[in-house]
Amino acid sequence: MKNRIDLTDRKIVLLIAGLCCFLWGSAAPSIKIGYEWFQIESSDTASILMFAGIRFLLAGFLVVMYHSITSGHWILPPKGSTTAVASLALSQTVLQYMFYYVGLSHASGVHSAIITGTNVFFSLLCASLIFRYEKLEWHKIAGCILGFLGIAIVNLAGAGTEGVFVFSFWGEGFVLLAQIFYAVSGSLVKKYAQNFDVVTLSGYQFMTGGIALLIIGAASGGSLSGAVGPAALALLLYMGFLSAVAYTLWGVLLKYNPVSRVTVFGFMNPMFGVILSAIFLGESEQALTWNTLVALILVCLGIYVVNREHSPQ
Repeated sequence: MKNRIDLTDRKIVLLIAGLCCFLWGSAAPSIKIGYEWFQIESSDTASILMFAGIRFLLAGFLVVMYHSITSGHWILPPKGSTTAVASLALSQTVLQYMFYYVGLSHASGVHSAIITGTNVFFSLLCASLIFRYEKLEWHKIAGCILGFLGIAIVNLAGAGTEGVFVFSFWGEGFVLLAQIFYAVSGSLVKKYAQNFDVVTLSGYQFMTGGIALLIIGAASGGSLSGAVGPAALALLLYMGFLSAVAYTLWGVLLKYNPVSRVTVFGFMNPMFGVILSAIFLGESEQALTWNTLVALILVCLGIYVVNREHSPQ
């Protein structure tokens, strides 16, 4: 019994959360590279949704397959979990990634990575004001203000004193909306994890949401007509893998820890996203501007302030 991993140990939480954030941080550059390799234009929303649908259908299958192999038999959704699977598929996969994928096609990887950091603040507000999992204390409010100030600053374009606020509704706006649905799904995961196996829920909600996105995209006239070579297929497989691993491990952490204890490590998400976008998308010039760096610092600081242990319970 002593050899079992203690999922409430802070070092273990840090290690697992860090892996999740690295994987999530690699999502933005992976998706934008995928648009290029599969020849998907930013205006082709239907094909974008199909691309997302394939990724999450694959991610769900990988989760269920792994869980089935380790269990010795094929895992089916538990009885009474229909509402849980449908709710998570709608919020965590369909709505979140419908907005995120479309938004990312109109925004840079660096900006999207920083905006993604707001999911911590939305998660706090959702857990505190809607689901009543924890109290909304003054330092958490201060952290949210810092984070949203960072998002305002990252959208300042220009140099010197001639900064202009630039915010595309279809770009940064959609990426921001995606974080709201991320927050809702995170609280729902914690709610349903009390009664159902979180890994099974994760797998089947991914598959359900992926199928829904595929149907919506195909019905809207979407197609993936790009030359699909080994590199493109490997990228798609990686994207499915990162979702399968990150969301499953994050869900496990949420099951055994308070929401804030897990999300405190979310500051690594925008950091990895900015770094990886600079490397793989060639956005280093944008990543090194004053407003980007200040915004990244404010978002990370806000995440820390929101989740720091204010006083012993």
